[in-house]
Amino acid sequence: MRAAATVAAALGCLAAAPVVAHAATTSTVYASPDGSGTDCSATAPCSLTQARTAVRARTAAMTGDIVVQLAGGTYRPAAPLALGAADSGANGYRVSWQAAPGSTPVLSGGRQVTGWTLHDSASNIYAAAVPVGADSRQLYVDGALAPRAAIGINRSDVRFTTTGMTIANPALNYLAGLPAQNRIELESQNSFTDRYAPVQSISGTTITMQQPAWNNNNWGYDTLASPFAGGGLQLQNSYSFLTRAGQWYLDPAAGQLYYRAPTGWNPAAHDIELPQLTSLLQISGTYGAPAHDIAFQGITFSHTTWLTPGTSIGYADQQSGTFLAQTYQQPSNFLTSCQSGCQLFEATRNSWHQAPAAVQVSAASGITLNGNTFAHLGQVALGIGNDADAHASGVGLGASSVTVTGNSFTDDSGAGIVIGGVQPDAHHPSNAAMINQNITVTNNLVSGVAKDYKDMAGILSTYVTHAVIEHNEVTDLPYDGIDVGWGWGMNDPGGSQDYANRGTYNYQPVYTTATTLKNTAVNDNRIHGTKKLFHDGGSLYNLSANPGATFTANYIYDNQRTVGLYLDEGSRYVTLTNNVVQDSGVWAFTNASSTNHTDDNAFRTNWYNGGVTNVATGAPHNNTLSGNVQVSGTNWPSAAQQVISQSGVQRATVSVTNPGNQASTSGTAIGGLQIQATASGSGRTLTYAASGLPAGLSINASTGLITGTPTTAGTSSVTVSATDSTGVSGSASFAWTVSGGSSGGGACRVAYARNEWSGGFTADITVTNTGGATVNGWTVAWSFPGDQKITSAWNAAVTQSGSAVTATDVSYNAAIAPGGTVQFGFQGTWTGNDTSPTTFTLNGTTCG
Repeated sequence: MRAAATVAAALGCLAAAPVVAHAATTSTVYASPDGSGTDCSATAPCSLTQARTAVRARTAAMTGDIVVQLAGGTYRPAAPLALGAADSGANGYRVSWQAAPGSTPVLSGGRQVTGWTLHDSASNIYAAAVPVGADSRQLYVDGALAPRAAIGINRSDVRFTTTGMTIANPALNYLAGLPAQNRIELESQNSFTDRYAPVQSISGTTITMQQPAWNNNNWGYDTLASPFAGGGLQLQNSYSFLTRAGQWYLDPAAGQLYYRAPTGWNPAAHDIELPQLTSLLQISGTYGAPAHDIAFQGITFSHTTWLTPGTSIGYADQQSGTFLAQTYQQPSNFLTSCQSGCQLFEATRNSWHQAPAAVQVSAASGITLNGNTFAHLGQVALGIGNDADAHASGVGLGASSVTVTGNSFTDDSGAGIVIGGVQPDAHHPSNAAMINQNITVTNNLVSGVAKDYKDMAGILSTYVTHAVIEHNEVTDLPYDGIDVGWGWGMNDPGGSQDYANRGTYNYQPVYTTATTLKNTAVNDNRIHGTKKLFHDGGSLYNLSANPGATFTANYIYDNQRTVGLYLDEGSRYVTLTNNVVQDSGVWAFTNASSTNHTDDNAFRTNWYNGGVTNVATGAPHNNTLSGNVQVSGTNWPSAAQQVISQSGVQRATVSVTNPGNQASTSGTAIGGLQIQATASGSGRTLTYAASGLPAGLSINASTGLITGTPTTAGTSSVTVSATDSTGVSGSASFAWTVSGGSSGGGACRVAYARNEWSGGFTADITVTNTGGATVNGWTVAWSFPGDQKITSAWNAAVTQSGSAVTATDVSYNAAIAPGGTVQFGFQGTWTGNDTSPTTFTLNGTTCG
């Protein structure tokens, strides 16, 4: 440590105000749907891409957050917004893309379809021109997903072959005469998979299917040809299948969109959106230079599509949005020998792909998504740290310190949120920067998602270290509510004998170290309206070892009497406590064989009102049940009722911190009073207002900063408020006294005493009034000649912008009598220069 140095400067001036620290300067970039040019100002806003360019020009010199303020309206970008390291915050600040106060900006990947004409009056089918080549698997009509043209068929109508199907029902022979046969798809909704396979051609009664989609859909588990349960079939995507009102068909080659309207309904009077983009936002850096410190608030993301299932790859679904995407060596008789697994199928596991998301985050840290709406997206809504093949950037995994709070997910074709990857680098990364960690998902509503890819849970978190999934409401789903983990225990230390028996370890190592999955917290969620289509899986589900995991105080109900708490193969070290499971057929389940290591889990003090308990206790599994209580009907004890009432999305609240009574001087500009407010639950952008401010003062509605010069002496009763975009508000009231100003303020003397050490210092300032009149209210100002940064203050409110500093009185030391003194001080940091200031002003006049 350097020897302490005390420096006194005899100058003239006065000082002080409320104890507040260092004010950061916020820079605002303005964008609008029709923005153009490069100004990016409030009067001349720019486009989203130009806003990104403006941000890049400002980040290196950031002295506060950069806010990209989006005006209301619909933005229709030609390409996704891609943000990387160059678009990130700097110097401890962040870049926040957020809705303008009171506005709802919509980032849409769609084209609004107009110019409808009646094409077939008998069937009320309308047509509209779209660009030739435009393709989409989704259409949104008045804010809702419209069904594609489709017909249901029975399994007895066809026979499955290694190349496709043979028509067995003569009523389907007309299929051979249909145009655009390679756009027809077969969907099969099974026990836990939802499979799509496209047609290649139809000749007579022979339907040849595209490869490798057909073969990949017909081996492994719960296949298209041999589902474990369910197995309803649909033929989709032909003009001839427009059999019901509300259905649509797109002909890209002709550039024509067809819609079968309800009786008396004209599409020209409705909002019809055809997606064009396959993602909207891509936040991704590299492992060496991640994207970081970026936030999105109050934005609606809508209208995307995902085209892969309609290609030769199809959607050879395996579970929860994973699929086979390449050609594999198969047994020649796979239709009979590999319908419940086979050794060659085990070679596929490390190359399963994940469905991509509309909003993608990878190789990124310090990312916040607050108060956004993810609606009408033709894929997974939000993907965080998925495998590289699911990210347009080509860089997967590597997501850390990502917060997702107060968002809504609805009417999406895939899952609401998918966190983590499934390939080897996800569970045993070759680079430590690939680890997905510290992901927080709280207070989100996930409702009515997985509309097209029905195998997906509302929220899925795979290989993640410390995922926190709390206070979410997850509802109206065909499959599971919240799923955690991956790998069936085969990648855990020592592997799984079950998978050794299947031949898995002929294609991958038996790992001796743990995966990245640990310390998952799934707490206080409300999970209901699940399992509407698929009955395998559970409302709350874990897969593989998850050391330190806690599933606590979740409320589960309305799951079609399926499994409530489901620990699948290889689940270990999971503690499930204080959960309320209502009306489940099986309230607690461990999928334990003698050798699959579904072991060492604890079900403690849960409440349930019936259903089977299917937990493997004792050796070799050693799962335990203790203190669990079965109740009659819904006569829940008070502790269970508390869990129920506190589960799900927390009620939004806005709290405004009372700044305390204020004092200032007429005719003297105030240093600025920053109103502090926080929003819980909603995560929405806040708008500020104030009533009763002294004349000459005003509040910035976006930032909450009060500035100006008071013009009239007196005491005012001030109320400041903050309101989020859902209308929830909070307020605080205080008194603001404005004193009559003195005639000058130049009759003063200042002593500056500094105590310095390496990298830090404290300073005391003594102000003496050398004049003959009392100074009522004072502001002292100076500039540091060095690189000092003030971190805290006492006996004054001190604000700093760059090198410039102002100190204002607090209520108890606002007056300085003739010959009297006032003293205040502060603590700070420095790096290269701690030279003391030499010039001070009092109330705008230099001290002599």
